[in-house]
Amino acid sequence: MSRPIGRLACVGVLAASLLAGCAGGPPPSRQLPRSAPLEARLAPAAAVLDSAIAAGAAPGAVLAVSVRGERFTYGVGRLGLDDPTRPDAATLYDMASLTKVIALTTLAMMAVDEGKLVLDVPVVSYLPDFGRGLGPKGSVTVRDLLLHDSGLPAHRRLWEETFVREGAILRTVTSDLERAPGERMVYSDLGAITLMAILEQVYETRIDRLFRDRIAEPLGLTRTRFLPPGSWRRFVAPTENDPWRGHVLRGEVHDENASRLGGVSGHAGLFSTADDLLRFTEWALAGALGRQVAGDPPPPSGFATWTVTQDHPHGSSRGLGWDTPSGRSSAGRIMSARSFGHTGFTGTSIWIDPTRETIIILLTNRVHPTRNTPNFSLVRAVVADAVMRALFPDAPPRETPDGVTG
Repeated sequence: MSRPIGRLACVGVLAASLLAGCAGGPPPSRQLPRSAPLEARLAPAAAVLDSAIAAGAAPGAVLAVSVRGERFTYGVGRLGLDDPTRPDAATLYDMASLTKVIALTTLAMMAVDEGKLVLDVPVVSYLPDFGRGLGPKGSVTVRDLLLHDSGLPAHRRLWEETFVREGAILRTVTSDLERAPGERMVYSDLGAITLMAILEQVYETRIDRLFRDRIAEPLGLTRTRFLPPGSWRRFVAPTENDPWRGHVLRGEVHDENASRLGGVSGHAGLFSTADDLLRFTEWALAGALGRQVAGDPPPPSGFATWTVTQDHPHGSSRGLGWDTPSGRSSAGRIMSARSFGHTGFTGTSIWIDPTRETIIILLTNRVHPTRNTPNFSLVRAVVADAVMRALFPDAPPRETPDGVTG
């Protein structure tokens, strides 16, 4: 088994900090320096977010921006209906599908760099059980899982089919294909769970431990983890009053399938803060630019190539694991076509623009107390455009591959 990447001198300190956090609340948030001039420039964008929260898009939100080394964070609203605390950059949010890029895709990049994972090898070479089920499953590759063109269904109600993590994984990997691999892009949680099962197989370690040892501790992400302890609960923004579980979720993963997987999955389950995501995304940006953040481990080489549109199947906006802007994107209309990012069902998003060295992070709990929040649908794009207009007032709208702006 490969040794974790990281700054070995700080791992022990961080581990002690995390243990202390488990006993009496989370460790202190490791805040990066903020820029007063940037705060003034982004006041109009903060006002846009104020208006969205006042209109009921979500109980509260945290916006974080990094542009060429300057940083800004802003919290508005409240944590929940029964908690008037104003959220800030240290508030933990359920990342939902941001787990797919922060944890799963990053770990897959590392596995490729280390020769443990080969993108064009059939999935059955790693998981023989994947060959069970209908369709040409022997033709599905690891690359197909990352591109969301494997032919696997988008979703399956695993939480109603099994009571244990192993059963949920087995039902996932033995699912029938709905179409031939490579035929069509269909965003699939089952594909992400399958990729997680491969990584857990090749490393012989569960994904939460892989993430902790290889990403969170080396990067100093002190408040980013799966399964936050009960002592962290009051620092976590609540999500849905879930009819399946019969209570308001707070510090418990929102996604039902991830819950059935014990709160630990490649498609959902991670919790994090704006402070920690600034660290992670600045590291990812450095990787996309072929650089390195001083004091951090080198980013995987995949950040330079996995984060661009692969155009496979033709017309898909997907990179490998990551997404890129297309049509009415949550990145808005101004972030460049080279941007990459992802969203999470709970109301989270990260977008990174290497062309302008700009990062926009938006964290909300728009699913509290219910997932039926029609006022949220355009918030990510509107806020992203407000940020970009404040930073780059002369920037034109992005052109799509067919030459249409939008």
